[in-house]
Amino acid sequence: MNKKNGLIAIGVVVVLVIAYFLIGRQSDGAAEILATVKRGPFKIEIETTGELEAKNSVKITGPSALREFRINQLTILTIVDEGTVVKRGDLIATLDRSEFFTKIKDKEIELEKEQAEFTQTQLDTTLVLREARDQLINLRYAVEEQSIILEQSKFEPPATIKQAEINKEKASRAYEQAQENYKIRKQQNVAKMREQSAELRKVQNEYNAMNELSQSFTILAPEPGMVIYARGWDGKAIKGGSQIGTWDPTVATLPDLTTMVSKTYINEVDVRKVKPNQNVEIGLDAYPDKKLTGVVTKVANVGEQRPNSDAKVFLVEIVINGSDPSLRPAMTTSNKIIANVIDSALFLPLECLHNHLDSITYVFKKDGMNTIKQEVMIGERNANDAILLAGLSEGDRLYLSVPKGMEDADVRLIPEMDGKRRKEDPKVEEKPAGRIMPDGSVMTMPTDRTAKPDGDKKPAGEKQEGRKRGAKANS
Repeated sequence: MNKKNGLIAIGVVVVLVIAYFLIGRQSDGAAEILATVKRGPFKIEIETTGELEAKNSVKITGPSALREFRINQLTILTIVDEGTVVKRGDLIATLDRSEFFTKIKDKEIELEKEQAEFTQTQLDTTLVLREARDQLINLRYAVEEQSIILEQSKFEPPATIKQAEINKEKASRAYEQAQENYKIRKQQNVAKMREQSAELRKVQNEYNAMNELSQSFTILAPEPGMVIYARGWDGKAIKGGSQIGTWDPTVATLPDLTTMVSKTYINEVDVRKVKPNQNVEIGLDAYPDKKLTGVVTKVANVGEQRPNSDAKVFLVEIVINGSDPSLRPAMTTSNKIIANVIDSALFLPLECLHNHLDSITYVFKKDGMNTIKQEVMIGERNANDAILLAGLSEGDRLYLSVPKGMEDADVRLIPEMDGKRRKEDPKVEEKPAGRIMPDGSVMTMPTDRTAKPDGDKKPAGEKQEGRKRGAKANS
């Protein structure tokens, strides 16, 4: 019985020792989490966030002709709520027309002034031409009078007859000149009236156009649909009190919800991988369970600087396949653009990769009871994995974290990376300042040869006395 109890005690002790070592090893470091090098289809994906827009939409705009009247900004007084479903002719928004009404009043005063000037010019022309006609009549009478005098002077002396002929000739010439002057003056006044009439018509047309334009400050829906606010230059939706420019007076849009587009921006590093007709997997933040597909239709050729971003990005448009009544403009989408699909490739998780000097990429491989710090050659990557080109085999088990005690281990290099690693900058060894003695030691020299330690400083008298003793000893 005692022997049996002794065996049980020994067994308990052995179990406790084994448990101690197992628990101790696990408590010394983190639990081992391993991944496996796999072979299979590999998708090169570019993940980005986008925003839904309708591919086709009708713009709702305010008056655009205001630039002709030197009005560059308009203020929105009221606007219907975004998402409101409207019918054709329904009220969308009203704009502040106070500045424009001031312009209309000024134009009305200008029109009255032009009308008065037209009337004044008309009266002046009438008076001038009437005086010219009266002068012509008087000159014609003068010619007839001189003709009668000449007729009556045929029995007078030759000198008198000659004088009568001269007088008739003068009257005839004055009458002819007056007729020519009348024609010219009439043409002048006709031209002046045409000019004044044209100026009056111009101001009248501007006044009529302004009165007609004032009606467009009340914006109505051109088509039935759902109202979506336009975005300003800063990307924010306009609202009551916002200002719109007359060069683009868009207040809202009525989108065609049957065909939707996800607009996204790709950074300049990944945009070279994106091309039209690539398939896209699309998710919606509003409906996490809904999965959609799409196709890249447009990739911008020129980058742009987005607000609150230092990097250049390129606009990419993705057309959603099919139609879904739950889709709404401005919804946030998560897009996975499938840039390429490799049917069979070795790949490993990105968490396994480590770098040394940005030149050596390595992993920690579990080899039986040992751990190897192994260099690898990596190819294309996606959001989670990377293609393995050399250094490992299918089924190799890798650590996702750095094993304990392996931080400073040597890396097992592979020949495939020879000549491709970045060389480490050579360290410059600083040489001590001084003279090398025959035994190899270095005697340091003071930087200032004139300076001496404080202990060597002596008064001038002691220096001179020392020189005298030295001279006597030599003699």
